[in-house]
Amino acid sequence: MKLIYSLGVVLYTALIYVAFPFSQKARSWTQGRRKWISRLSEYSNSERPTIWFHCASLGEFEQGRPLIEKIKERSGETRILLTFFSPSGYEVRKNYEKADLVLYLPPDTPGNAKRFIRLAKPDKAIFIKYEFWYNYLEQLQKSKIPVYLVSGIFRKTQPFFRSYGGFFRKHLAGFTHFYIQDENSARLLKESGIDQYTVCGDTRFDRVHEISLAAADNEIVEGFRCNEKTVVAGSSWPPDEEIITRYINTNPDKLKWIFAPHEIDEANINRLVNLIKVPAIRYSKADEGELQASKVLIIDNIGLLSSVYKYASIAVIGGGFGKGIHNILEAATWGIPVMFGPNYNRFREAVQLIKHGGAYSFTSYDDFRTILDRFINEDNFLEKSGKSSFSFIKKNLGASEIICSDILTKNC
Repeated sequence: MKLIYSLGVVLYTALIYVAFPFSQKARSWTQGRRKWISRLSEYSNSERPTIWFHCASLGEFEQGRPLIEKIKERSGETRILLTFFSPSGYEVRKNYEKADLVLYLPPDTPGNAKRFIRLAKPDKAIFIKYEFWYNYLEQLQKSKIPVYLVSGIFRKTQPFFRSYGGFFRKHLAGFTHFYIQDENSARLLKESGIDQYTVCGDTRFDRVHEISLAAADNEIVEGFRCNEKTVVAGSSWPPDEEIITRYINTNPDKLKWIFAPHEIDEANINRLVNLIKVPAIRYSKADEGELQASKVLIIDNIGLLSSVYKYASIAVIGGGFGKGIHNILEAATWGIPVMFGPNYNRFREAVQLIKHGGAYSFTSYDDFRTILDRFINEDNFLEKSGKSSFSFIKKNLGASEIICSDILTKNC
Protein backbone atom coordinates (compact mmCIF):
# COMPACT_ATOMS: atom_id res chain seq x y z
CA MET A 1 0.00 0.00 0.00
CA LYS A 2 2.86 2.36 0.77
CA LEU A 3 4.27 1.75 -2.72
CA ILE A 4 0.89 2.46 -4.32
CA TYR A 5 0.60 5.66 -2.26
CA SER A 6 4.06 6.89 -3.27
CA LEU A 7 3.42 6.06 -6.92
CA GLY A 8 0.19 8.05 -6.67
CA VAL A 9 2.16 11.05 -5.40
CA VAL A 10 4.59 10.72 -8.32
CA LEU A 11 1.72 10.48 -10.81
CA TYR A 12 -0.02 13.52 -9.30
CA THR A 13 3.23 15.50 -9.54
CA ALA A 14 3.70 14.43 -13.16
CA LEU A 15 0.19 15.60 -14.04
CA ILE A 16 0.92 19.02 -12.55
CA TYR A 17 4.02 19.27 -14.75
CA VAL A 18 1.87 18.36 -17.76
CA ALA A 19 -0.49 21.21 -16.82
CA PHE A 20 2.46 23.62 -16.50
CA PRO A 21 1.97 25.41 -19.87
CA PHE A 22 -1.76 25.86 -19.35
CA SER A 23 -2.21 26.78 -15.69
CA GLN A 24 -0.74 29.60 -13.63
CA LYS A 25 -1.38 27.59 -10.48
CA ALA A 26 0.56 24.64 -11.91
CA ARG A 27 3.42 26.95 -12.90
CA SER A 28 3.58 28.41 -9.40
CA TRP A 29 3.41 24.92 -7.86
CA THR A 30 6.33 23.60 -9.93
CA GLN A 31 8.55 26.68 -10.15
CA GLY A 32 8.22 27.36 -6.44
CA ARG A 33 9.63 23.93 -5.58
CA ARG A 34 12.67 24.00 -7.85
CA LYS A 35 15.24 25.37 -5.40
CA TRP A 36 13.97 23.90 -2.18
CA ILE A 37 17.13 21.86 -1.51
CA SER A 38 19.53 24.81 -1.81
CA ARG A 39 17.25 27.13 0.17
CA LEU A 40 16.79 24.57 2.93
CA SER A 41 20.52 23.76 2.99
CA GLU A 42 21.36 27.42 3.52
CA TYR A 43 18.70 27.73 6.24
CA SER A 44 19.90 24.66 8.12
CA ASN A 45 23.29 26.15 9.02
CA SER A 46 22.23 27.13 12.51
CA GLU A 47 22.24 25.61 15.98
CA ARG A 48 19.05 27.36 17.06
CA PRO A 49 16.00 25.15 17.68
CA THR A 50 13.51 24.87 14.82
CA ILE A 51 9.78 24.23 14.81
CA TRP A 52 8.38 23.22 11.44
CA PHE A 53 4.82 24.34 10.65
CA HIS A 54 3.06 22.88 7.63
CA CYS A 55 -0.19 24.28 6.22
CA ALA A 56 -2.06 23.14 3.13
CA SER A 57 -3.13 26.62 2.11
CA LEU A 58 -3.95 30.12 3.30
CA GLY A 59 -6.91 29.10 5.45
CA GLU A 60 -4.84 26.61 7.42
CA PHE A 61 -2.10 29.20 7.80
CA GLU A 62 -4.58 31.55 9.44
CA GLN A 63 -5.41 28.75 11.89
CA GLY A 64 -1.75 28.20 12.68
CA ARG A 65 -0.75 31.85 12.78
CA PRO A 66 -1.82 32.60 16.39
CA LEU A 67 0.27 29.65 17.55
CA ILE A 68 3.31 30.70 15.50
CA GLU A 69 3.16 34.18 16.95
CA LYS A 70 2.75 32.99 20.52
CA ILE A 71 5.74 30.69 20.14
CA LYS A 72 7.88 33.49 18.70
CA GLU A 73 6.80 35.78 21.52
CA ARG A 74 7.69 33.29 24.25
CA SER A 75 10.66 31.57 22.67
CA GLY A 76 12.38 34.16 20.53
CA GLU A 77 15.40 31.97 19.83
CA THR A 78 13.21 29.34 18.15
CA ARG A 79 13.24 29.47 14.38
CA ILE A 80 10.04 28.89 12.40
CA LEU A 81 10.16 26.88 9.18
CA LEU A 82 6.85 27.33 7.36
CA THR A 83 5.75 25.19 4.41
CA PHE A 84 2.71 25.22 2.15
CA PHE A 85 1.27 22.71 -0.27
CA SER A 86 -0.81 25.16 -2.30
CA PRO A 87 0.20 28.31 -4.21
CA SER A 88 -2.79 30.12 -2.71
CA GLY A 89 -1.03 29.93 0.65
CA TYR A 90 2.61 30.27 -0.37
CA GLU A 91 2.21 33.15 -2.82
CA VAL A 92 0.33 35.26 -0.26
CA ARG A 93 2.53 34.46 2.77
CA LYS A 94 5.98 33.80 1.30
CA ASN A 95 7.28 36.95 3.02
CA TYR A 96 5.60 36.32 6.38
CA GLU A 97 7.83 38.13 8.86
CA LYS A 98 7.46 35.69 11.76
CA ALA A 99 8.86 32.78 9.74
CA ASP A 100 12.58 32.36 9.24
CA LEU A 101 12.02 30.43 6.01
CA VAL A 102 8.91 29.86 3.90
CA LEU A 103 8.89 27.02 1.35
CA TYR A 104 6.60 24.88 -0.72
CA LEU A 105 6.44 21.35 0.68
CA PRO A 106 8.20 19.00 -1.77
CA PRO A 107 6.03 16.10 -3.05
CA ASP A 108 5.60 13.36 -0.44
CA THR A 109 7.96 10.73 -1.80
CA PRO A 110 10.24 8.67 0.48
CA GLY A 111 13.36 10.36 -0.95
CA ASN A 112 12.00 13.90 -0.58
CA ALA A 113 10.81 13.24 2.96
CA LYS A 114 14.15 11.80 4.04
CA ARG A 115 16.16 14.65 2.52
CA PHE A 116 13.81 17.35 3.79
CA ILE A 117 13.92 16.12 7.40
CA ARG A 118 17.70 15.64 7.27
CA LEU A 119 18.25 19.21 6.03
CA ALA A 120 15.56 20.96 8.08
CA LYS A 121 16.48 19.21 11.33
CA PRO A 122 13.25 20.28 13.07
CA ASP A 123 13.03 19.81 16.82
CA LYS A 124 9.24 19.61 16.54
CA ALA A 125 6.76 19.53 13.65
CA ILE A 126 3.25 20.96 13.65
CA PHE A 127 0.72 20.12 10.94
CA ILE A 128 -2.46 22.18 10.71
CA LYS A 129 -5.95 20.62 10.56
CA TYR A 130 -5.98 18.16 7.64
CA GLU A 131 -2.39 17.46 6.66
CA PHE A 132 -1.55 13.74 6.55
CA TRP A 133 1.56 13.03 4.46
CA TYR A 134 2.55 9.41 5.04
CA ASN A 135 6.24 9.54 4.05
CA TYR A 136 6.91 12.73 6.02
CA LEU A 137 5.15 11.32 9.07
CA GLU A 138 7.07 8.07 8.79
CA GLN A 139 10.39 9.90 8.48
CA LEU A 140 9.61 12.14 11.46
CA GLN A 141 8.77 9.04 13.49
CA LYS A 142 12.00 7.29 12.44
CA SER A 143 13.95 10.40 13.39
CA LYS A 144 12.18 10.54 16.78
CA ILE A 145 10.93 14.07 16.09
CA PRO A 146 7.64 14.94 17.87
CA VAL A 147 4.83 15.85 15.47
CA TYR A 148 1.52 17.44 16.43
CA LEU A 149 -1.77 18.03 14.64
CA VAL A 150 -3.35 21.38 15.54
CA SER A 151 -7.04 22.27 15.13
CA GLY A 152 -7.69 18.77 13.87
CA ILE A 153 -11.23 17.70 13.14
CA PHE A 154 -12.34 14.21 12.17
CA ARG A 155 -15.49 12.76 10.62
CA LYS A 156 -16.66 9.18 10.37
CA THR A 157 -16.69 9.43 6.56
CA GLN A 158 -12.90 9.91 6.40
CA PRO A 159 -10.80 6.94 5.18
CA PHE A 160 -9.16 6.52 8.61
CA PHE A 161 -12.39 5.17 10.06
CA ARG A 162 -13.50 2.94 7.20
CA SER A 163 -13.18 -0.85 7.15
CA TYR A 164 -10.44 -0.52 4.51
CA GLY A 165 -8.66 2.24 6.40
CA GLY A 166 -5.76 0.35 7.99
CA PHE A 167 -3.11 2.07 5.89
CA PHE A 168 -4.65 5.48 6.51
CA ARG A 169 -4.79 4.86 10.26
CA LYS A 170 -1.03 4.46 10.12
CA HIS A 171 -0.95 8.14 9.21
CA LEU A 172 -2.58 8.88 12.55
CA ALA A 173 -0.18 6.63 14.44
CA GLY A 174 2.66 8.90 13.34
CA PHE A 175 1.44 11.82 15.46
CA THR A 176 2.78 12.46 18.94
CA HIS A 177 -0.35 14.36 20.03
CA PHE A 178 -3.58 15.69 18.54
CA TYR A 179 -5.05 19.06 19.50
CA ILE A 180 -8.59 18.66 18.22
CA GLN A 181 -11.68 20.79 17.88
CA ASP A 182 -14.50 18.69 19.30
CA GLU A 183 -15.65 15.65 21.25
CA ASN A 184 -16.80 13.81 18.14
CA SER A 185 -13.21 13.85 16.86
CA ALA A 186 -12.04 12.57 20.24
CA ARG A 187 -14.52 9.69 20.10
CA LEU A 188 -13.37 8.65 16.62
CA LEU A 189 -9.72 8.70 17.67
CA LYS A 190 -10.43 6.75 20.84
CA GLU A 191 -12.39 4.11 18.93
CA SER A 192 -9.32 3.73 16.69
CA GLY A 193 -7.08 3.08 19.67
CA ILE A 194 -5.60 6.59 19.86
CA ASP A 195 -5.70 8.38 23.20
CA GLN A 196 -2.97 11.01 22.83
CA TYR A 197 -5.33 13.94 22.20
CA THR A 198 -6.57 17.13 23.83
CA VAL A 199 -9.92 18.71 22.97
CA CYS A 200 -9.20 22.44 22.98
CA GLY A 201 -11.17 24.00 20.11
CA ASP A 202 -10.21 25.86 16.96
CA THR A 203 -7.36 28.39 16.82
CA ARG A 204 -9.22 30.32 14.10
CA PHE A 205 -11.33 31.94 16.80
CA ASP A 206 -8.19 33.45 18.31
CA ARG A 207 -7.05 34.65 14.90
CA VAL A 208 -10.26 36.44 13.89
CA HIS A 209 -10.44 38.06 17.33
CA GLU A 210 -6.87 39.35 16.96
CA ILE A 211 -7.69 40.72 13.50
CA SER A 212 -10.71 42.58 14.84
CA LEU A 213 -8.66 44.18 17.63
CA ALA A 214 -6.06 45.41 15.13
CA ALA A 215 -8.45 46.53 12.39
CA ALA A 216 -7.76 50.04 11.10
CA ASP A 217 -10.44 52.59 10.28
CA ASN A 218 -11.41 52.89 6.63
CA GLU A 219 -12.48 56.37 5.61
CA ILE A 220 -13.94 55.27 2.28
CA VAL A 221 -16.16 52.59 3.81
CA GLU A 222 -17.10 54.85 6.71
CA GLY A 223 -18.01 57.65 4.29
CA PHE A 224 -20.13 55.28 2.25
CA ARG A 225 -21.99 53.77 5.21
CA CYS A 226 -22.81 57.15 6.74
CA ASN A 227 -24.35 55.55 9.87
CA GLU A 228 -26.98 53.63 7.91
CA LYS A 229 -27.68 49.94 8.41
CA THR A 230 -25.30 48.14 6.08
CA VAL A 231 -25.08 44.59 4.76
CA VAL A 232 -21.67 43.20 3.78
CA ALA A 233 -21.66 40.34 1.27
CA GLY A 234 -18.29 38.69 1.90
CA SER A 235 -16.56 36.32 -0.55
CA SER A 236 -19.71 36.28 -2.67
CA TRP A 237 -20.23 34.08 -5.72
CA PRO A 238 -22.74 34.54 -8.58
CA PRO A 239 -25.54 32.41 -7.01
CA ASP A 240 -25.33 34.49 -3.80
CA GLU A 241 -25.16 37.73 -5.76
CA GLU A 242 -28.20 36.94 -7.89
CA ILE A 243 -30.33 36.58 -4.76
CA ILE A 244 -28.84 39.61 -3.01
CA THR A 245 -29.07 41.94 -6.02
CA ARG A 246 -32.67 40.88 -6.63
CA TYR A 247 -33.46 42.08 -3.12
CA ILE A 248 -31.52 45.31 -3.64
CA ASN A 249 -33.26 46.07 -6.93
CA THR A 250 -36.67 45.26 -5.47
CA ASN A 251 -36.01 47.37 -2.35
CA PRO A 252 -33.82 50.24 -3.57
CA ASP A 253 -34.35 52.41 -0.49
CA LYS A 254 -33.56 49.75 2.11
CA LEU A 255 -30.07 49.55 3.61
CA LYS A 256 -26.65 50.11 2.16
CA TRP A 257 -24.71 47.23 0.64
CA ILE A 258 -21.06 46.32 0.36
CA PHE A 259 -19.92 43.49 -1.91
CA ALA A 260 -16.51 41.88 -1.53
CA PRO A 261 -16.70 39.23 -4.28
CA HIS A 262 -14.51 36.14 -4.11
CA GLU A 263 -13.22 36.80 -7.63
CA ILE A 264 -12.16 40.37 -8.37
CA ASP A 265 -11.07 40.13 -12.01
CA GLU A 266 -12.47 42.81 -14.28
CA ALA A 267 -14.97 40.52 -16.00
CA ASN A 268 -16.49 39.40 -12.72
CA ILE A 269 -16.70 42.92 -11.32
CA ASN A 270 -18.42 44.12 -14.50
CA ARG A 271 -20.86 41.20 -14.31
CA LEU A 272 -21.75 42.19 -10.73
CA VAL A 273 -22.11 45.86 -11.66
CA ASN A 274 -24.54 44.91 -14.43
CA LEU A 275 -26.75 43.02 -11.95
CA ILE A 276 -27.23 46.13 -9.79
CA LYS A 277 -29.93 48.63 -10.80
CA VAL A 278 -29.29 51.20 -8.06
CA PRO A 279 -26.40 53.70 -7.76
CA ALA A 280 -23.18 51.73 -7.18
CA ILE A 281 -19.51 52.61 -6.94
CA ARG A 282 -16.28 50.64 -7.02
CA TYR A 283 -13.88 51.00 -4.10
CA SER A 284 -10.93 51.69 -6.42
CA LYS A 285 -12.83 54.57 -8.03
CA ALA A 286 -14.41 55.97 -4.90
CA ASP A 287 -15.25 59.66 -5.03
CA GLU A 288 -16.36 61.47 -1.89
CA GLY A 289 -19.26 63.12 -3.69
CA GLU A 290 -20.56 59.82 -5.06
CA LEU A 291 -20.04 57.72 -1.92
CA GLN A 292 -22.99 58.98 0.08
CA ALA A 293 -25.29 58.99 -2.96
CA SER A 294 -24.44 55.36 -3.76
CA LYS A 295 -26.40 52.43 -2.35
CA VAL A 296 -23.79 49.80 -3.20
CA LEU A 297 -20.02 49.76 -2.72
CA ILE A 298 -18.02 47.05 -4.52
CA ILE A 299 -14.66 46.12 -3.01
CA ASP A 300 -12.48 45.38 -6.05
CA ASN A 301 -9.18 44.61 -4.30
CA ILE A 302 -7.98 42.05 -1.78
CA GLY A 303 -7.12 42.24 1.90
CA LEU A 304 -9.93 44.50 3.12
CA LEU A 305 -12.80 42.16 3.89
CA SER A 306 -11.99 41.27 7.50
CA SER A 307 -11.85 44.95 8.48
CA VAL A 308 -14.86 45.95 6.33
CA TYR A 309 -17.06 43.77 8.57
CA LYS A 310 -16.40 46.42 11.21
CA TYR A 311 -18.95 48.60 9.41
CA ALA A 312 -21.59 45.91 8.89
CA SER A 313 -24.94 45.50 10.59
CA ILE A 314 -25.45 42.11 8.92
CA ALA A 315 -23.13 39.82 6.95
CA VAL A 316 -23.97 37.49 4.08
CA ILE A 317 -21.18 34.97 3.48
CA GLY A 318 -20.73 33.49 0.01
CA GLY A 319 -20.12 29.95 -1.17
CA GLY A 320 -23.20 28.32 0.32
CA PHE A 321 -24.61 27.44 -3.09
CA GLY A 322 -21.34 25.85 -4.17
CA LYS A 323 -18.79 23.63 -2.46
CA GLY A 324 -19.25 25.34 0.89
CA ILE A 325 -19.29 28.63 2.74
CA HIS A 326 -16.30 30.88 3.27
CA ASN A 327 -15.06 32.27 6.59
CA ILE A 328 -18.01 33.19 8.80
CA LEU A 329 -15.93 33.81 11.91
CA GLU A 330 -14.35 36.97 10.49
CA ALA A 331 -17.83 38.50 10.46
CA ALA A 332 -19.22 36.99 13.66
CA THR A 333 -16.33 38.36 15.74
CA TRP A 334 -17.76 41.85 15.15
CA GLY A 335 -20.98 40.91 16.93
CA ILE A 336 -23.22 40.86 13.85
CA PRO A 337 -25.61 38.18 12.60
CA VAL A 338 -24.44 36.05 9.69
CA MET A 339 -26.39 34.62 6.76
CA PHE A 340 -25.30 32.04 4.18
CA GLY A 341 -26.56 29.48 1.65
CA PRO A 342 -27.52 25.85 2.29
CA ASN A 343 -24.17 24.05 1.86
CA TYR A 344 -22.78 24.61 5.33
CA ASN A 345 -23.13 21.26 7.13
CA ARG A 346 -19.44 20.34 6.71
CA PHE A 347 -18.50 23.45 8.66
CA ARG A 348 -18.70 22.86 12.38
CA GLU A 349 -18.64 26.56 13.26
CA ALA A 350 -21.62 27.27 10.98
CA VAL A 351 -23.73 24.49 12.47
CA GLN A 352 -22.90 25.67 15.97
CA LEU A 353 -23.46 29.35 15.23
CA ILE A 354 -26.94 28.58 13.89
CA LYS A 355 -27.73 26.66 17.09
CA HIS A 356 -26.33 29.57 19.09
CA GLY A 357 -28.72 32.02 17.39
CA GLY A 358 -26.12 34.08 15.55
CA ALA A 359 -26.46 32.65 12.02
CA TYR A 360 -29.24 31.84 9.56
CA SER A 361 -29.25 29.84 6.36
CA PHE A 362 -31.33 30.56 3.27
CA THR A 363 -32.07 28.28 0.33
CA SER A 364 -33.96 30.68 -1.93
CA TYR A 365 -34.75 34.32 -2.53
CA ASP A 366 -37.91 34.06 -0.44
CA ASP A 367 -35.91 32.68 2.51
CA PHE A 368 -33.37 35.48 2.15
CA ARG A 369 -36.05 38.18 1.99
CA THR A 370 -37.88 36.82 5.05
CA ILE A 371 -34.77 36.71 7.24
CA LEU A 372 -33.45 40.07 6.11
CA ASP A 373 -36.79 41.85 6.49
CA ARG A 374 -36.97 40.58 10.04
CA PHE A 375 -33.52 42.04 10.76
CA ILE A 376 -34.62 45.37 9.27
CA ASN A 377 -37.98 45.58 11.02
CA GLU A 378 -37.14 44.07 14.41
CA ASP A 379 -34.25 45.85 16.11
CA ASN A 380 -34.43 43.49 19.09
CA PHE A 381 -33.98 40.49 16.79
CA LEU A 382 -31.00 42.11 15.08
CA GLU A 383 -29.39 43.03 18.39
CA LYS A 384 -30.01 39.64 19.99
CA SER A 385 -28.57 37.78 16.97
CA GLY A 386 -25.49 40.00 16.96
CA LYS A 387 -24.88 39.41 20.66
CA SER A 388 -25.20 35.68 20.06
CA SER A 389 -22.50 35.86 17.38
CA PHE A 390 -20.11 37.69 19.66
CA SER A 391 -20.73 35.41 22.65
CA PHE A 392 -20.10 32.40 20.40
CA ILE A 393 -16.70 33.79 19.41
CA LYS A 394 -15.85 34.73 22.99
CA LYS A 395 -16.65 31.31 24.46
CA ASN A 396 -14.38 29.63 21.88
CA LEU A 397 -11.26 31.74 22.45
CA GLY A 398 -8.12 30.30 24.03
CA ALA A 399 -7.09 27.25 21.99
CA SER A 400 -3.80 28.86 20.91
CA GLU A 401 -2.80 29.53 24.51
CA ILE A 402 -3.48 25.94 25.56
CA ILE A 403 -1.53 24.48 22.64
CA CYS A 404 1.40 26.88 22.89
CA SER A 405 1.90 26.25 26.61
CA ASP A 406 1.66 22.51 26.11
CA ILE A 407 3.98 22.21 23.12
CA LEU A 408 6.68 24.47 24.53
CA THR A 409 6.82 22.44 27.73
CA LYS A 410 6.68 19.00 26.11
CA ASN A 411 9.89 17.05 25.81
CA CYS A 412 8.30 14.57 23.43
